[in-house]
Amino acid sequence: MYSYDIIVIGAGHAGSEAAVAAARLGSKVLLITMDMTKIAQMSCNPAIGGIAKGQIVREIDALGGCTGLITDASTLQFRMLNCSKGPAVWSPRAQCDRMMFSQQWRSLLESTKRLDMWQDLVVKFLFRGEEVCGVVTQLGATFYASAIILTAGTFLNGKIHIGSHTTEGGRVGEPSAKGVTEDLMVRGVVSARMKTGTPPRIDGRSIDLTRLAPQEGDDPPARFSFLPIHSSIQEGQKQRLCYMVYTSNKVHSILRDGFADSPLFSGRITGVGPRYCPSIEDKLHTFADKEEHLLFLEPEGWNSCEFYLQGFSSSLPYNIQIQALKAIHGFENVRTFRSGYAIEYDYFPPTQISHALEVKTIPGLFFAGQVNGTTGYEEAAAQGLMAGINAFLKINGKPPFVLRRDQAYIGVMIDDLVTKGVDEPYRMFTSRAEYRILLRQDNADERLTPIAYSLGLASDERMKHFEEKSAAISELSQLLHTHSASPEVVNPYLSRIDSSLLQQKRKWVDLISRPNVALKALLEVVSRETEENDKLRQIINRLLTMDPLWVREVVESVEIALKYKGYIVRESELAQKMMRLDYLQIPQGFPFDKVSSLSIEARQKIMAIQPATIGQASRIPGVSPADISVLLIYFGR
Repeated sequence: MYSYDIIVIGAGHAGSEAAVAAARLGSKVLLITMDMTKIAQMSCNPAIGGIAKGQIVREIDALGGCTGLITDASTLQFRMLNCSKGPAVWSPRAQCDRMMFSQQWRSLLESTKRLDMWQDLVVKFLFRGEEVCGVVTQLGATFYASAIILTAGTFLNGKIHIGSHTTEGGRVGEPSAKGVTEDLMVRGVVSARMKTGTPPRIDGRSIDLTRLAPQEGDDPPARFSFLPIHSSIQEGQKQRLCYMVYTSNKVHSILRDGFADSPLFSGRITGVGPRYCPSIEDKLHTFADKEEHLLFLEPEGWNSCEFYLQGFSSSLPYNIQIQALKAIHGFENVRTFRSGYAIEYDYFPPTQISHALEVKTIPGLFFAGQVNGTTGYEEAAAQGLMAGINAFLKINGKPPFVLRRDQAYIGVMIDDLVTKGVDEPYRMFTSRAEYRILLRQDNADERLTPIAYSLGLASDERMKHFEEKSAAISELSQLLHTHSASPEVVNPYLSRIDSSLLQQKRKWVDLISRPNVALKALLEVVSRETEENDKLRQIINRLLTMDPLWVREVVESVEIALKYKGYIVRESELAQKMMRLDYLQIPQGFPFDKVSSLSIEARQKIMAIQPATIGQASRIPGVSPADISVLLIYFGR
């Protein structure tokens, strides 16, 4: 008999984060995976981050997770998206070396204390009464544990579709997982089907890259982790280029010729696909009037000629895919390494889990990742991290760790899943968050690192780095509030940017509040200041000699806090007001069906979700403000 504290099933992005988090907190962990050479495999796009997803990765890092660190160690190109907009929607994104990313993860897992790995396929759960207590594998091994985290990705009864051809599999060349869904359904867990897809992989040697529009990374590149580690992009090293590609009417015509054999339109695929990452045939069907669609050709490694064609996900017959690709400008001689395909898989509607990601009807069983109906590495990794933390807390008799909607995008995502459920693969967007100006990518450490340190997940090194950064931010901000700028020093800069000149001394903070004034440029002016601002000048000169990325983070934090102070204060007050309802607990098993003052729809929806607080009840679709008023009165509030 082999016994562990926690068993993690699946070593994708969710499983890897869950296993490391639980082990670092002190649990003895077993990570079971079908193939140890494909740990944290980037099955689709070899990139991390993007709109809202980048914020999630920064939050994972601030909590002591690993995805940000692994990304920095395997980055090919880094870009900060949405920089032309406000800081609430700035989103980091990194193109990664796909093989290096997986290798880095495996190395990290193998070096983590209290963490074992086993290559096998789980086919059955073991129970002690209502509680899960172990698993049985395909090879006949039996393992026992106090908690189990299921992170099976797209493998549960997975089916791969290419044209009229269908085969079983959780990923191309890998078998699907059978038995798990059926075992849970016997215990009353409801399952459903979803669909996702991936594009063909391109041999870059067959593409005329000189005819494509290059897309460069930021210079200098930033990083995901708040820790001062070195990126895989060394100083002076050129980042890999991505390329912009466009389809045409000719491409569309070829693709439409294959619609008769498309599993999407023939009914062979019954799972619901992602609205915000549709296949190329979905795009042509939905946006029939469009004459072209933008695609991105992205490298998969530093030393690889394999490219990923983002935006060309397809389940059309392979010969149609090839013909359409050859009609793209610069792709006339294209060769591919493998076909695009669609994949159908089981998931479990997430209204069946709590905010701790524990299945409500099976104590000790946690779900994380695509089994909860989400899509994306980042969403999966965040759930894995939270499941790992909460599994550890549960078996040690401690209350669950739950992030609020005003604390993190992770909190928004989990609350959306648990409270609203999903009717299509869930993808995080900044628009899903009510408090975007509070949940910026730059302040994730400020929001979450002290909490993670109190949990025992953030290291002493991380906390020390955070405290040093916070001290620098506080010192710089205070000096800008207390020191004044003289006209003769600052007016040359103001004149260059067509900003109003000073007629008399003004506090530096007043200048920073001007929308077209950049704090970094002001600091360079301050560094040449006279002895009148000697202390401020010394602080700035000291800052400018430190790690450039660290300085950038300090300056960015100070500038955003000063320029957007009014918005931040207003949103904080609104969040506090709205979150009061989340402190009003609802007794477990409360008989809502007996509250006749509630609307029939509200009773049905609330009884199905079983919200833990009045705040959660207020976010259930179909529950009106009048229904919440009834509950507040009923509970004497």
